[in-house]
Amino acid sequence: MSFKTFLRHVREGFKNVFRNGWMSVASITSIVVSLFVLGVFILLVLNVNAIADKADSQVQINVHLALNTEQKMREVLENEIGGMPEVSKIEFVSKEQGLKEFREDMGEDAAGLLEGFDKDNNPLPDKLVVEVIQPTTVPFVAEKIQALNKTHTEQPIYKVNYGKGSIETLFKVTRTVRNIGFIFVAGLALMSMFLISNTIRVTILARRKEIGIMKLVGATNYFIRWPFFIEGALIGLIGSLVTSVTLYIGYSGLERSVQGDPMLGLSLIPFGDIWLLLCGLLVGLGVLIGVWGSTVSIRKFLKV
Repeated sequence: MSFKTFLRHVREGFKNVFRNGWMSVASITSIVVSLFVLGVFILLVLNVNAIADKADSQVQINVHLALNTEQKMREVLENEIGGMPEVSKIEFVSKEQGLKEFREDMGEDAAGLLEGFDKDNNPLPDKLVVEVIQPTTVPFVAEKIQALNKTHTEQPIYKVNYGKGSIETLFKVTRTVRNIGFIFVAGLALMSMFLISNTIRVTILARRKEIGIMKLVGATNYFIRWPFFIEGALIGLIGSLVTSVTLYIGYSGLERSVQGDPMLGLSLIPFGDIWLLLCGLLVGLGVLIGVWGSTVSIRKFLKV
């Protein structure tokens, strides 16, 4: 196909969008509504996943040391734990610091409960706070750390605590949330494709006489198909761009409202961090559905 012929098809595609007025508006509206619902669910899933990731990343392993553990032994433990490939960070928390943090966490209730405890009779042990690269490896790493007691006659580790039981439940819940979100988005995407393509099909159905006449006067299938191909792509592009702008305005307003209300304790993913992914997906899907709907719909009318 020559460049001149391609430009002709593009001009015809643009003309068809405006020439068919209300039918084009109906197709664009269908795309906007369908992609808007899909976009809202994508934003919801992305934010839920971000909350789940944040919850996972806050999981830590507390390695409580025996009361008689010397500094040299503690440093050996730190090196051994820090050398594990799953570990990303290790921090020593002295019993004095632990008592101070405990008092701060308890607030006013600590005044009576912790009265009389100081550095000389501190009941808390020293501990090592361990963070891992992959949160789901926490139970496995905790077992490896506990097993270090077997390599030392001093038995320096008193207890390894990571919230056994509740952590496994947390991982199971976050995994379920991600899977459900993916299923919902995939289902909505398929539903949007069929809804939009059917609307475009109705648009082309109203012009079947025009297609039949072009076919009878000798126009080739290739010549007839391209303007509809361009028209479908333009309708999909316009609809997806309108959807992207609408989602940007709505999400930005919601983001400001949530961040401006500290009582909610929530924070949304900044739109600037996800706009390229979201808008690219919506525009690509809109154009693809527009072209696909036009191509499939016009095929039956070319058999004259």
